[in-house]
Amino acid sequence: MPGNTGRFFVYSNLFIAVCAVLMVHQTNRLLLHNFRDTHLAVFVFFATLCSYSFHWYLTSSSVLPSPRIIWLKKNHSVHLLLFFAGLTGAVIFFFFLLPWWPWLLVSVFITFLYSAPKIPHRYFRALRKVAIGKTIFLALVWMYVTTILPIVVSGATLTGDFFLFMTSRFFLIYAICILFDLRDREDDKAAGIRSLITYLNETEISNLFIISLVLFCASTLWMLDYNHKTADIVLLLIPGFITAALFRYASRHFSDMLYYFVLDGLMALSALLMMIPGI
Repeated sequence: MPGNTGRFFVYSNLFIAVCAVLMVHQTNRLLLHNFRDTHLAVFVFFATLCSYSFHWYLTSSSVLPSPRIIWLKKNHSVHLLLFFAGLTGAVIFFFFLLPWWPWLLVSVFITFLYSAPKIPHRYFRALRKVAIGKTIFLALVWMYVTTILPIVVSGATLTGDFFLFMTSRFFLIYAICILFDLRDREDDKAAGIRSLITYLNETEISNLFIISLVLFCASTLWMLDYNHKTADIVLLLIPGFITAALFRYASRHFSDMLYYFVLDGLMALSALLMMIPGI
């Protein structure tokens, strides 16, 4: 079990914000010839911190025993502080990216919609009844912010491998989100949130997970036709194989660190590996 510093890094959402920045960097390296926009990277960091702090601030209970919920109750002020810090940083760096404001507003809007059903107001609570595609929606948000936004800001022309990478990233994240929805199924039922996973049985969930990883692998391997290095493709595939290997275990063991460190971290693992010199 990690120490207090490790728990703070994960539970405060700083870890997931760093993962988002790593994924943006990977898009820049793989598709945009090492294009760099520091303003976008910092905007993504603060926007992710703001979004996740908002989401967790509104999360007060869980059917499953959760050290994170206990930590949250003891540190509500920390989430509030980080929410305002993230909001302030996102607003400041939004203005550095004004030429692309419509694209940024789309990311802000769709990110807000994911957490909106948690807001304690009847208009927002009504969204719980139509949230059946929330798993797809969350994967789409992550793909949009870490893939489409860097491409738009760079001004690059879309090519076939761009679409393949978007597809690859979406289905990897979707497979990981399926595990999260499986873990949260009882919480969703208790809160009246209708998600796809609450409707499917175990076999159907397994099939959906397999289909998602098959599409991830197929789109990733197809990128070889666009002269991407074999080593890069192998690194992209590694998180998918680890996710597949963890499916049975993660379907029955719901520890916070398994989900919020290992599984969340898998989204950015290949990006981190690509930063190792000589790889």
